[in-house]
Amino acid sequence: MDNPNLCGICGKPAAVRLDNPQRRLCADHFMKDAEERVFKAIDAENLINDGDRVLVGLSGGKDSTALILILSEYVKSHPDVKLIAVTIDEGIAEYREDTIKAAERLVEHTGVEHKVISFTELFGDTLDRLVADRKNLACSICGVLRRRSLTEAARRYSADRIATGHNLDDEAQSVLMNMLRGDRPSLIQDTSLGYEGHFVPRIKPLAVLSEKEIVTYIMLKGFYTPLPECPYATTALRMDARKIIGILEEKYPGTKLNIVKFRNGIREHVPCMPKGKPGTCRICGELTSGDVCMVCKVLNRDR
Repeated sequence: MDNPNLCGICGKPAAVRLDNPQRRLCADHFMKDAEERVFKAIDAENLINDGDRVLVGLSGGKDSTALILILSEYVKSHPDVKLIAVTIDEGIAEYREDTIKAAERLVEHTGVEHKVISFTELFGDTLDRLVADRKNLACSICGVLRRRSLTEAARRYSADRIATGHNLDDEAQSVLMNMLRGDRPSLIQDTSLGYEGHFVPRIKPLAVLSEKEIVTYIMLKGFYTPLPECPYATTALRMDARKIIGILEEKYPGTKLNIVKFRNGIREHVPCMPKGKPGTCRICGELTSGDVCMVCKVLNRDR
């Protein structure tokens, strides 16, 4: 019988136990396994093509840290791919300053080009002030403005792809949130397809890794940095979705993966993009499904 305390590949002390399939790996083989799973997903789904300029959303947190580290390994065998890390400074006091410093240390190590864009520059104010009288909506507003910020960054730096650090847990939570909201369009929309001539495809290379695997990866790589939690995180529906899925995953292992597979199965049978020419916001001219885009709505430009 195999020793459960040893790596199933090399026989060194095991650092990680993985499921689907079940195996135990040492630190080196776990990091290689995680990277190869991401590489396989990138190639199988054509997330990145030779010659692409990939804008990587780098918050400085655990997910984006793993994303930069893994993509930096990926481009070693794809020298025609260019990475550009972009950090969005929302203007969250006693939070974003520390994560920006973490991002700067990371790009200094990897050698990836790094840019910082702020909400103040793009929208005229910090998130703290924009949500001062509606803190219960802070996460939703921040998400809307962050997406627009990455779109603007992609234009500035001529990016062909926008890569974000969403992991398996994030994806499963989003599915549940969309179902709870009755948000069918968001459930079926596949942003990796892009919309030629209108917005850059958004890819999620880490969607094959769980949050636990990502934390383990950056710890073994020596890049785990304890950071403060966003002060607005407790106001989000996502926190409740995370708790629910966490309970179900513990009781029924494989729940997160099955939730994501369920969504992907729906996408195969339902059009992910609207037919015809998309509409544009009458205020800012950006792509929108309605008369006014969400950015202009949250900034009260439609009043």
